Amino acid sequence: MRGELDVAGVFFSPLMLCLLIGFFGRMLVSRLLTALNLYRYIWHRTLFDLSVFFVLVGLAFAILVASPRWP
Repeated sequence: MRGELDVAGVFFSPLMLCLLIGFFGRMLVSRLLTALNLYRYIWHRTLFDLSVFFVLVGLAFAILVASPRWP
């Protein structure tokens, strides 16, 4: 971790930003899969959505930590 995010004097962990990115990214992927009717090929939808969320959080965290501009 390189530092905290300062929002109006309140410090947030960078993990909070990654969780938000993962949440909204999962919602986007879920809507896309529903629109394309691809959920019919997935055995357990809730488990799949949870794993997509964790993959997106991990990806956002890896990009955030590797970013040279993060304070």
